[in-house]
Amino acid sequence: MEEILLYFSLKYQGDFDKIFRALEQKEKVDLNLKEQLFKTLKSRYTTLISDDYPESLKQINCPPFVLYYHGNLQLVNKKCIGIIGMRRPSSYGVKMAKKFANELSDESYVVVSGMALGIDAIVHQSAIENQGQTIAVLGSGIDYCYPKSNLKLYQTLKKDYLVVSEYPGDLVPRKENFPRRNRIISGLSESILVVEANRKSGTMITVGHALEQGKDIFAIPSRIDDAPGCNSLIQQGAKLVLNVADIIDG
Repeated sequence: MEEILLYFSLKYQGDFDKIFRALEQKEKVDLNLKEQLFKTLKSRYTTLISDDYPESLKQINCPPFVLYYHGNLQLVNKKCIGIIGMRRPSSYGVKMAKKFANELSDESYVVVSGMALGIDAIVHQSAIENQGQTIAVLGSGIDYCYPKSNLKLYQTLKKDYLVVSEYPGDLVPRKENFPRRNRIISGLSESILVVEANRKSGTMITVGHALEQGKDIFAIPSRIDDAPGCNSLIQQGAKLVLNVADIIDG
């Protein structure tokens, strides 16, 4: 059954709906195509029915049928926190991202983010520089680095930490795949820390998934004339964070 899940994941390039439909309709496996597809596989993988599949992802809505990865999959079993935010953060946002990624690493949290420009890349890099652990969840194929400016970071994450994606191979990122991958970021995380955000953004999509999954949302307050997302979240009930103790104490 694991090979069947892998076959359909490769055939339909990780598209959850298409894989689900193929399984539901008991689509036949083309053995020649299966052999060709399996030869393209460069990464490691785990399936929804595999023993090493992340338990945390089994609890979410629409868990990936196959999770492709490079690195140490055991990191998913540690205490994980998602740290997310803007692609173009302010100097204050950069400072807070580094501060909280470093201090949470000191508290043995694994930092989970999406390897995007801005806050994502900053928290991955900060965790690495602080000798912590970090997980990147891609919206592209597992073997496709996006954005290209993060290539050095991507290579480090692959080698020494963990990179995961529900999309196989060199699949070029599609706009619709980034909101979908956000459910994996929140799914792997015990809680979510929002550093800096706009009201309508990918960050808020991740927050929505996290709330659906019953996760705690923490937000760093911003000045009233800066990006309003965090202050808006706090008004709606997110936990205001002034220091790491606010997260640890819940």
